Amino acid sequence: MNGNNDSQEVSPSRRYFLAAGCVCCAAYALKITPAQAESAEVQRHLAAARAAAGDDLKQYLRLAEVAQPIPGKKSPSIAELMALPAPPPGKAFDNLYFVGGKWVSAWAIPTSEGIILIDAMNNADDAEHVIDAGMRKLGLDPAQIKMVVITHGHGDHYGGADYFAQKYQSKIVASKADWDMMETKLEFDIPSWGKPPKRDVAVDDGAKLTLGDTTVDVVLTPGHTMGTISLAFDVKDKGKTHRALLWGGTSFNFGKQPNRMERLQAYLDATARVHELAGKQNVDVFISNHAGFDLADVKLAQMKSGGPNPFVMGVDTTQRALTVMRECALATQVVWTA
Repeated sequence: MNGNNDSQEVSPSRRYFLAAGCVCCAAYALKITPAQAESAEVQRHLAAARAAAGDDLKQYLRLAEVAQPIPGKKSPSIAELMALPAPPPGKAFDNLYFVGGKWVSAWAIPTSEGIILIDAMNNADDAEHVIDAGMRKLGLDPAQIKMVVITHGHGDHYGGADYFAQKYQSKIVASKADWDMMETKLEFDIPSWGKPPKRDVAVDDGAKLTLGDTTVDVVLTPGHTMGTISLAFDVKDKGKTHRALLWGGTSFNFGKQPNRMERLQAYLDATARVHELAGKQNVDVFISNHAGFDLADVKLAQMKSGGPNPFVMGVDTTQRALTVMRECALATQVVWTA
């Protein structure tokens, strides 16, 4: 389903298109009137988001379109997003590899006792032809995948999990809250997504996933779903260790859900908490499970030219990214309350 496309040129408008995130924001948002969007409080938060984004984090401003929709802009469909050709897999760090698609990502962390896979894409076809094949292309053995960590219970992240559980007996890890959701009532049930895996390993905030010489810290960051987890771990580049954090669910795609205000407040609390945590841990690598936010494919292409690793953003830039997300959420809170 996903062929490779080695073209490295990505226009700014194309980047915004790809930044739709997990199930497009606008498609599942409440209708916002011009008066709501133009209110002084909304504009104050959006101005703060733009200031924090600067010129290098503009892709995160896609989140602002929930509070201030762009007139006439049509969000891409799930089918259109899934049909985007997969970029080449690549090595971001000595112990972190990108093996995902153009829209939805998957990351592999090799350890001394096997591989931790973060997310499994849309379905078994993606699992086999994008993740499995991509790992082999990079010299990684997918049979060594010991655990698959599902960041949240939407099918574009769990859809391929059964492929790895059945073929390689990989353990499947998710939060208790999202296991409950996957077993009882799916928020989105897209026919082209794989079915949820059977409940396996349940984790909560503060859990540590250790495989060989590597430990991944689980940070509960609810909002996108109430069981979304983000992951903090060390990555190595040219002998230097950096602290990375993968944010598990970015978009506000729950505007039509009855608990939208609870979830938005949970998102705000999570961004504030992780802002503090990231500062204390000197997180200088901030990645996503959607390349439209972290521009993973673009950065991998840049690495072919040599120079500094573009994934190393710096602590301040990580803080700014979280600020953009929080300010866009605050603007959304205002319009959803009005």
